Amino acid sequence: MSRSLLHAKQLSKAFAGVPAVHEISLGVERGQIVCLLGPSGCGKTTLLRLIAGLESPDSGSVWFAEQEITTLPPHKRDFGLMFQDFALFPHKNVGQNVVFGLQTKNTGAADARVSEMLALVGLAGFEPRDVSSLSGGERQRVALARSLAPNPRLLMLDEPLGALDRALRERLMLEIRQILKTVGLTAIYVTHDQTEAFAVADRVVVMNQGRIEQDSRPEQLFKQPGSKVVASFLGFANLLAATVIEPGRVETRLGQWRLPAASAIQAGTAVTVLIRPEAASLNPAAGGLAVEARLMSTIFRGRFYQAVFVASSGVELTFEMTPGNLPQSERDVTLWLDPASILVLPG
Repeated sequence: MSRSLLHAKQLSKAFAGVPAVHEISLGVERGQIVCLLGPSGCGKTTLLRLIAGLESPDSGSVWFAEQEITTLPPHKRDFGLMFQDFALFPHKNVGQNVVFGLQTKNTGAADARVSEMLALVGLAGFEPRDVSSLSGGERQRVALARSLAPNPRLLMLDEPLGALDRALRERLMLEIRQILKTVGLTAIYVTHDQTEAFAVADRVVVMNQGRIEQDSRPEQLFKQPGSKVVASFLGFANLLAATVIEPGRVETRLGQWRLPAASAIQAGTAVTVLIRPEAASLNPAAGGLAVEARLMSTIFRGRFYQAVFVASSGVELTFEMTPGNLPQSERDVTLWLDPASILVLPG
């Protein structure tokens, strides 16, 4: 087996004949936080449920600490589960919710563990509080404390912040990562939000149609998406079909370009060219590839303006531009594109 603490091997699962997960293999090392990222219906929650034992695979196996657990019931896997809907007991107070699931009959030890977990999630002294009196963020912290209290071998989180507003999610995603790292817990985190995945994860696994599209560190995933599917999901808009004319030279609807990123690709290969949103400048001194275009609209996005252009060939391009690098009105301009900010993707 691999050196991974958790190893899912060639897992497949179909519902009513429709594949949800297809021959997925995934390893998670001890203390690592791995995010399963992708759109609804891509198979990420099904994969989580297969690992948790809540679903049985049609084929493949699950191993943990070098022991196969494929047929082991969920309650014997000693995994913690945390969901979007909190799943707290409304008739129990905070302390009673957190203590639920602890196997010890020693009341003093249980109380100490509850206090320790509530302090860890920033809710020290909340034991007697009524759950219904808590805010959404506080209830999610209680749910996290309850998941951590039994000291699980693996924590699995399925869209845990999906029901919260953006500002609260921004704060809690950082806190969740810090808490998991503090206790050294191995975790699998499911989300459809790339910002959340980048903030929480050590590794991000992008899924599409029941398969893994890319498995990378967050920084690497953002800098070098591995396919058009991944780039589109991450929100990159400037994706052009292209053909490699000769190694290092491609033809697109914007013209023929010499690109270092295509230097190792054979002539005649169909590729996708990704122009990153920060690639454009109005300054000729910046050099690079010239594109004649007309500014169509701008949207203020705080740290930058999102500017939409239409090239003379009819291609629409979207860039992130600072005020000093932005045309003052809708007019024809020359955009200078930095070749270092242009990627060549397969297919």
